[in-house]
Amino acid sequence: MERNDGVDEPGWDVDPEDEISSVVEMVGQQLRLRREAAGLRVAEFAVAIGYGEDLVRKIERGARIPRPEYLDKVDEVVDARGLVSAMKKEMREARYPRKVRELAKLEERAVEVAVYASHGMHGLLQTEEHSRVVFRARQPAYSQDEVERFVTARTARQSIFGREPAPSLSFVQEEAALRRPIGGTMVWRRQLERLLEIGELPHVTLQVMPIDCEAHPGLDGDIEVLKFGDGTAVGRSDGAFNGRPVTEPKQLRILELRYGIIRAQALTPRETRTFVERVLGET
Repeated sequence: MERNDGVDEPGWDVDPEDEISSVVEMVGQQLRLRREAAGLRVAEFAVAIGYGEDLVRKIERGARIPRPEYLDKVDEVVDARGLVSAMKKEMREARYPRKVRELAKLEERAVEVAVYASHGMHGLLQTEEHSRVVFRARQPAYSQDEVERFVTARTARQSIFGREPAPSLSFVQEEAALRRPIGGTMVWRRQLERLLEIGELPHVTLQVMPIDCEAHPGLDGDIEVLKFGDGTAVGRSDGAFNGRPVTEPKQLRILELRYGIIRAQALTPRETRTFVERVLGET
C-alpha cells in the first residue's frame, strides 16, 4: 500500500456523525485506562507498541479506529490476557463506513449472492489498487483518509470468498467494464488476473456479458440478490422498485427472473475465462 498518513498508521478516522463513534470512544477510554494502569506515559507506550504518539492519542480519545494488529500489540504490552484483543470484533464492524456497514453484514450472512454489474467492476471483484483509483475519481472529492477507509472496507468485504462454509457466488460483469484500463496498464493487468483467480474458485461462477448482446434485462442497471440460510432474501436493482432494497417474494421473483435471463445470455464460465485471458494478452 502507498505510504501516507491514512495508510501506514494502523487505524481509520471516525465519522463524528456516525452512531458507532460512541463505541470507538469507549474503546479508546479503556485502552487509555489500561495504559495508565500499566504505569506507562504516552511516549513510553508508543515506543513499547511500536507506533507513533500522535496515533496513540487519537485512538485513546476516540478519533481513530484501531486496527486488529494494534489491539494485539496493546494486549501484549499491558498484559491484558486477551481482553484487549477481544475488542477486535467491535472495531472490525466500526471500520466500515456507515453507508456500507449494513451491506457488509448482509454479505456476511448470505448463503447465495447473485450479482449483475453494468458500467463498473463490481466492488467484490476489484483489486485494492483498482478500488483506490475509483474512489479517488469521485466528485466531490473524498479526503485521502476517506479514500483509504472506503478501500479498506471494500477489501474487507472480499473475505466472503474465503468464508466457511462457502456461499454460492454468481457474477455477471459487462464486457465494457473489462475494457476500461482503470489505473493504467499494470493496475489493469492485475485486475484481470484477479478475475481469473476468482473465476477458478469452486463456489464462484463468473460470466461476462458481451457487448455484441444487443439487449437484455439488465440494461437499466445493476442487480443484486442475496439469500440467507433461514430462507429469506433481499434484492436491489437500479431499474426496479425505484432502486429500493426489496424482500417481498413477488418482487424478488422479478429480480431473479431478470438475472436468470442475463446469465443465459452471457458467456459461459469457460468462455468467460478464455475471453479474460484474451483481453489480458492484449493489455
